[in-house]
Amino acid sequence: MTDASHRHGAIVALVGRPNVGKSTIFNRLVGRKTAIVHDEPGVTRDRHYGDVVSRDRRYTLIDTGGFDPESADPMKQGIKRQIDLAISEADVVICVLEAASTAVPADHAEIALLRRADKPVIFIANKADSLRLENEATDLYRLGIDHLIAVSALHGHGFNELTAAIHKALPPKPAVVEAKPDDAIRIAVIGKPNAGKSSLINRLVGEERVLVDSRPGTTRDPIDTELERDGRRYVLVDTAGIRRKAKVTKEDDVVEAVSVIHAIRAMEHCDVVLLMCDAAEGVAEQDAKILGLAVDRGRAVVIALNKTDLLDKNQLKKAEVDARDKLAFAPWAPLVHVSATTGRGMDTLFKTVSKVADSFRGRVGTGELNRFFEAVLATHPPPTMGGRAPRLYFITQAETAPPLFVVIASAPEKLHFSYRRYVANQLRDTFGFEGVPVRVKYKERRRRELENAPARVSTKERARKPHHSPTKYAARPESKE
Repeated sequence: MTDASHRHGAIVALVGRPNVGKSTIFNRLVGRKTAIVHDEPGVTRDRHYGDVVSRDRRYTLIDTGGFDPESADPMKQGIKRQIDLAISEADVVICVLEAASTAVPADHAEIALLRRADKPVIFIANKADSLRLENEATDLYRLGIDHLIAVSALHGHGFNELTAAIHKALPPKPAVVEAKPDDAIRIAVIGKPNAGKSSLINRLVGEERVLVDSRPGTTRDPIDTELERDGRRYVLVDTAGIRRKAKVTKEDDVVEAVSVIHAIRAMEHCDVVLLMCDAAEGVAEQDAKILGLAVDRGRAVVIALNKTDLLDKNQLKKAEVDARDKLAFAPWAPLVHVSATTGRGMDTLFKTVSKVADSFRGRVGTGELNRFFEAVLATHPPPTMGGRAPRLYFITQAETAPPLFVVIASAPEKLHFSYRRYVANQLRDTFGFEGVPVRVKYKERRRRELENAPARVSTKERARKPHHSPTKYAARPESKE
């Protein structure tokens, strides 16, 4: 496996009674208002997912509906089943209580459920908006809680202690291990229901290894299928189709919710995400959201436009233009025309996936990188901001899968985002990182780093002699990404 395969797999679940402020806590931890917040209890009915990066760790945060075990209402019973699933999938659970509220039977039932789950649990008392309310929260220790963190999601009080507790409870961060050239390439096949994911895998394998049905939602859990082709080993992971919430019935919502988590985990544990899109129906907003999940997790991406056998030449051209327009935020992702029914495009698909996987795992030598960097700086130096142009000293590749480059600079905070994008695009174009999200991190210079830096021609020396950019590393015009 690659070095980043298991890096972002942790899941943290928020659970609690209705109207204790879980969605507000979710929004504050994620850093944006993505969950619906309302004073009326029970507004959150489905689980919401958000990526959190904190203290050099990344995890997926799940917001659940209000816990009400005594209710006979079918909807609330469905919420209870979703909470059970969220707890079973989570690595850490945050139990949200209300600071000014006296413990009720539902609180006792919830804590008993968490104790049976045998998962790390962080207990917090929300709505501790004043010292008086914070003191009143101590009454909750009667529930048998060892440690309680008083927070105010409204004002942000107590969140430093909360984030520290989450960081401590997360599973240990795996060691970085470089991928070996003969490692199997893991491909997560992702897409909407009925886009042809299972049919494609059966076509590639040459037999019916996964169930194929015209009804959407046939596949529930990720299924691994191994195969060898052209001397390389692959593992194809068929995942459940990710539907829009409006398409999920009350009968399906529980299974659908856990299918989303399984699909997210499949993305995090793969090298390449193969996004299956239905060319006949056209790329939809949900396809873009699925692709966004993959990009957020730093996965390599290939877009497969399936069912192209149903379209004529003009329709196919229109479908490709529409796909590029809907998925414009990832113009670097290659698009392949395929037909799982007829076998069209299978050779091209494998060659593209193999090339993208190699780029995903690839490493560029420091000397080669800095010769490229010299050419980029000579052709397009950083713009001046605040009366001063940041100086860029040298670049090195810190990680693979996905590639992470580190640039040592002076005043990196003054480097405009457009120039950062320009450098990333030049790296992708020059070294062939097609289909791979290239990450570039800028660090403030330190004396020790400069002492160990590769030799580089100074700006003054370059100004005194004519510059001839090496042909191989000549900077190209800025991409329109």
